[in-house]
Amino acid sequence: MTDGASATSPAPTPAPPTPPIRVLLADDHTLVRRGVRLILDGEPDLTVVAEAGDGAEAVERARAGDIDLAVLDVAMPRMTGLQAARELSRRLPELPILILTMYDNEQYFFEALKAGAGGYVLKSVADRDLVEACRAVVRDEPFIYPGAERALVRSYLDRLHRGDGGGLDGLPERPITEREEEILKLVAEGHTSREIGALLYISAKTVERHRANLLHKLGMRDRLELTRYAIRAGLIDP
Repeated sequence: MTDGASATSPAPTPAPPTPPIRVLLADDHTLVRRGVRLILDGEPDLTVVAEAGDGAEAVERARAGDIDLAVLDVAMPRMTGLQAARELSRRLPELPILILTMYDNEQYFFEALKAGAGGYVLKSVADRDLVEACRAVVRDEPFIYPGAERALVRSYLDRLHRGDGGGLDGLPERPITEREEEILKLVAEGHTSREIGALLYISAKTVERHRANLLHKLGMRDRLELTRYAIRAGLIDP
């Protein structure tokens, strides 16, 4: 027999708070990093825990651990954001990567996808798109800005008309290898063969061989012509 008093149920234990997404932010401009950091740190589920001023530093910092997302600028010294994305995709295939850039450029967009990035955000609309893009790529969902959607559809339809099928294989063939691109960028930035070898963990003799291959492939004669090519290819700023 009950006394009519209802037993009081214990209050449910609240779920522990989800830790914020730990972001690595890489851009060679301090003011840009500061502005982007303000955007991300203003969100309860995002926090910038590391910064880098170039692509090589970004790779080193990401490999140190404790990173949930890498946000990389395209144009950076020593190693571009696309080169860093390729390196991170090889070494840390589970790490989500987001490209943040000022270039509204279809080729960069497709190269970013090939490099392993899950999203591509323009700096001009970072205040509008960046937070959503970070959350999307961490959920393993691609983030594509509106202009790139049109580029994707147009590229896909063009390849269908040519009978090439869909996918990214319809991109123009790269004239140089990824390693040659890395060396081209460093040569154009004025690094010596010894310095390049130290940065890429190869011998100076190997650097010289790659440099000779570059000159031969591209039909060029000297560092000046290589530098002009690197500027046209977007590897370094003019």
